[in-house]
Amino acid sequence: MGIGGVISALIVGLIIGLLGKLIAPGKQAIPIWLTIIVGIVAAFLGTFVARALGVEDTPGIDWIEIIVQVIIAAIGVSLVAGFYGKKSVR
Repeated sequence: MGIGGVISALIVGLIIGLLGKLIAPGKQAIPIWLTIIVGIVAAFLGTFVARALGVEDTPGIDWIEIIVQVIIAAIGVSLVAGFYGKKSVR
C-alpha cells in the first residue's frame, strides 16, 4: 500500500468513524484517533458484509455499502466507548 492508499484509508476511516459516532446513541468520550481506527475497521467489515450480501458494486454511488459501513461504525464506536470509558475502581 502506497502513501496514497494510507491517506485515503485515513480519510475514509475518519468520515465513516465520525458518521458512526453521530448516529451512535449517547455520548462517546473517545479520542479522534480511536474514532479513525474504528472507522477504518468498519469500512473493511462493511465492504465484506456488502460483498456477502451481493451489493458491493451497484450503479452509481454504493449507498447500501456506505450505510452498512456506517452502521458497523456506530456499533463499533458504542462498543469502544463502553470499554474505553471504564475506569478501574480501587
